[in-house]
Amino acid sequence: MPGPLEGVKVLEIANWVAGPSACAILSELGADVIKVEPPETGDAMRSITTSRRGVVPYTGGVNVAIEQDNRGKRSIAVDLSRPEGQEVVHRLAARSDVLVTNLIPQRRERYRLRYEDLAPQNPRLIYVALTGYGPEGPDRDRPGFDYAAFWARSGIMATLGEPDAPPVQQRPGMGDHTTSLAIVSAVAVALYEREKSGLGQQVDCALFHTGLWVLSMDVVAALKERAAVERVSRKEVTNPLFNYYRTADGKWIQLVMPVSDPFWPGVCRALGLAELIDDPRFSSHGRRMENCRELIKIFEERFLSLPRAEWGERLDAEGCIWAPVQTLDEVIEDPQAHANGYFVTLKHPSGEDYQVVAAPLKFRRTPGQVKGPAPEVGQDTELILLELGYEWDQIERLKADRVII
Repeated sequence: MPGPLEGVKVLEIANWVAGPSACAILSELGADVIKVEPPETGDAMRSITTSRRGVVPYTGGVNVAIEQDNRGKRSIAVDLSRPEGQEVVHRLAARSDVLVTNLIPQRRERYRLRYEDLAPQNPRLIYVALTGYGPEGPDRDRPGFDYAAFWARSGIMATLGEPDAPPVQQRPGMGDHTTSLAIVSAVAVALYEREKSGLGQQVDCALFHTGLWVLSMDVVAALKERAAVERVSRKEVTNPLFNYYRTADGKWIQLVMPVSDPFWPGVCRALGLAELIDDPRFSSHGRRMENCRELIKIFEERFLSLPRAEWGERLDAEGCIWAPVQTLDEVIEDPQAHANGYFVTLKHPSGEDYQVVAAPLKFRRTPGQVKGPAPEVGQDTELILLELGYEWDQIERLKADRVII
């Protein structure tokens, strides 16, 4: 099935997660993505994977982390430290519509892969530069994993959790995958602008900036008040209808009614607490704020009397807004996710079937599709070089000199 980016050529000079994840989405939307990898090791992410225990060393079989962020691409293995390798990538960039890189500025300069190095041969090139902390300032060359630049540096980590608890750690790839959506948006807008101007341009994205954007509701409060946002205990949330509670089966339920007055009678009826509807302690949003601790305690005791599924039925019957706090074993069986095709089944070259998460945007007329599994390191090197016009004797010489594999 054709995707909306059919015919667009993307060159990925990136490793780990954020850049490759963005290019996986572009591939699913129809783009031809060529991934440039170092010959000896490939993408650094190939050495690790994710499991029930989090990030672990990769020891064989299907590397689900690599598959999630590199499915449907082609791989060319090139040594960028060699002039001959740089020439290969320059020729690829001259034929590309989009280049996505997470090389730090120093390495881009060393490898002659800055925008100003490539644009003279391809003025229509859209060059997306991803950094940890932005292209300027004292940390422009600082490596920035999402745990550092997106999660810790942006303030997200320090803002979450109970007041006296340690900071909360993120899960693998959360900031990277969020940033990948910024990269995809940047590519789409730049392609649109190029249709009007005929010219490409450099676009900068940063994990730190994405973190600030994700937290921006709190950041603007801090900017206004020049003070840190307070952590608030779930036992002291001023709106008890915007809080989470444990149920009789040990599961949790999230209530999401920030404007609480219209929902108050229904919540009371759902919880079998109709006598509270006109209770003067709780009869308005303001009164519930004043007596929030007391009301939260009542809700906590009530929710512990029935399992989550039964509470869900009761809340639905009253038109309340809520969600189950699902664990991942529940998420992967969620009928809503399966009904919308949010998981895609692929076949690994080993013959094993496995699943990945589909791109989080769906086009009805030009849906696109996951083209296949992730490539092995350099599996398409020869074919890509032939497409660039290299002769077989040149390819063999590059192999002998270990510029490619």
